Amino acid sequence: MRFFPRLLLSNLLVILLAVTGMFITADLLAPTFYRGHVQHMAEMMGMMGGSPMDTKQELEKGLHTTLVRALLVALPIGGTLALLTAWLISRNLGRSVQLLDEGSRALAQGNYARRLPEMGQDELSDLAHNFNVLAGALEQVEQGRVELIGNVAHELRAPLAALRGYADAMQDKVMTPEHAAQAMNREVGAMDRLVRDLSLVSRVEAGKVELHLKAVDPQGLLQMVRERFVTPFEEKGVQLRVTADALPTIKADEERTLQVLTNLLSNALRHTPPRGSVTVEAQSAGQFLHFSVVDSGAGIAAEHLPHIFERFYRVDPARSRSESGSGVGLTIAKGLIEAMGGEMWAVSQTGQGSVFLFTLPTEE
Repeated sequence: MRFFPRLLLSNLLVILLAVTGMFITADLLAPTFYRGHVQHMAEMMGMMGGSPMDTKQELEKGLHTTLVRALLVALPIGGTLALLTAWLISRNLGRSVQLLDEGSRALAQGNYARRLPEMGQDELSDLAHNFNVLAGALEQVEQGRVELIGNVAHELRAPLAALRGYADAMQDKVMTPEHAAQAMNREVGAMDRLVRDLSLVSRVEAGKVELHLKAVDPQGLLQMVRERFVTPFEEKGVQLRVTADALPTIKADEERTLQVLTNLLSNALRHTPPRGSVTVEAQSAGQFLHFSVVDSGAGIAAEHLPHIFERFYRVDPARSRSESGSGVGLTIAKGLIEAMGGEMWAVSQTGQGSVFLFTLPTEE
């Protein structure tokens, strides 16, 4: 049986029990209310020459009959009102349950855009609100999945097309096998980096990345980063400054922290023109150490800034893969920092460069 008729029958049963109980209670308790008045009237009739006992019985019988008739007359009116009320309540509750049923079926079929009306302040309204929150979360997950598939397909399309072109050129003897092999190996390396980045970003977002937290010297970290990038910066003509005074040790994964700094410096070098500068600085701030990477590049427009840590988001979609990277580096960096107990954010204005900042907890 459906919910609405079952609920309506339940309400009607309650009404029937209430009416039956009312009749029985009235029949049992009514004499206690009018017995005193009947006795008084019987005594008065006895003083007028009648039999008090017969008069009392007649009065009690008459009052009982009047009470029963009054109840029977009131029963259709009260029953109709009770039935109408039960039907309205059952219909409203049944409609709410029906909407929840239809909404859950829509979610099961993949229609994550389905929403339920939120009316009232009761538990059913709270349930509808929670349903809408769940549907919104599932819709975002589905959109992320579709975007991820599209982005991966887009990222793989270019190296695959290049590989096919090199193979055709080698087959047509336009390119020597040695030259084609080098170019093909370069494209295969790009696809391998993309696959490794995707594997890492999935583990970071799932919170399953393996970390080896220990006491790390931040000055040693910055020195390693400087040694790694001094040559590329000199070749492009960009000045690299690394500033680090006496700093407390941090509790972090040294390899992952170095990976984050490497990603930020690579981005800064990529977007800073020749004769520009990039500054890496670390400062102690209470229980955290603040790292910052400041460049003198073109900066990031305000409408792009909230999205730069999203997967595959590029400020300038027209840039080639070699110029803009795989598109998940900042997503990985932010996820790694948060997994180590820190935070990452960016500050930038168009034409005034960018500042990427992150914090890591000190060992103390």
